[in-house]
Amino acid sequence: MFDRSGNRLLLAAGCLAALLFPAHADAHLVTTGLGPVYDGIDHFFLSPGDGLPVIALALLAGLRGPAAGRRAIWILPVAWLAGGVTGLAMAGRILPPEDALDAVSLLLLGILVAADLSLPSTLVAAIAALLGALHGFLNGLGFFPAGPGPATLQLLGIAVVLFVLVTMIAAAAVTARPLWARTLVRVVGSWIAASGLLWVGWVLHGAK
Repeated sequence: MFDRSGNRLLLAAGCLAALLFPAHADAHLVTTGLGPVYDGIDHFFLSPGDGLPVIALALLAGLRGPAAGRRAIWILPVAWLAGGVTGLAMAGRILPPEDALDAVSLLLLGILVAADLSLPSTLVAAIAALLGALHGFLNGLGFFPAGPGPATLQLLGIAVVLFVLVTMIAAAAVTARPLWARTLVRVVGSWIAASGLLWVGWVLHGAK
């Protein structure tokens, strides 16, 4: 029988499956008809390049304990929002290689989860800040055509999703104390790393 940690890990696995198998792959400007906040939420769940690294970060933070989890819960949404506002301000002046950045962040975070390295909570917080700033910046660049006001609301919608999602997944990973549960989290990390490796190969192939 599963204990409480098993139930939480199953919930986390469900979130992972939802992001691994999106209904369709839209561009940055997603219109739900419910307003820009919901457009931002919809964009996040339809963008594996954003969602999978967030799941990996939440698992990493949870494996490193409650202190790292608490820091990631707050730092990631704030950094994402700040990066997004910066991207809005710089839209049109820069065009970063988005696919390459998404693929590399996915690969590296997946490796960190699979390896279960004993990282200090301060380093996990720094990784959360870097991930949030980078992906938020890319979102800001992509949301710019919607206009500053709607784009900012889209970023706020994503920030809310990040807070809830990281809280749920990190809490599940924190309870992964039995060997089988911790191994399950590491296996999920290896899957994420493998996805990142395939994505890196695809990017390199397309660059030829």
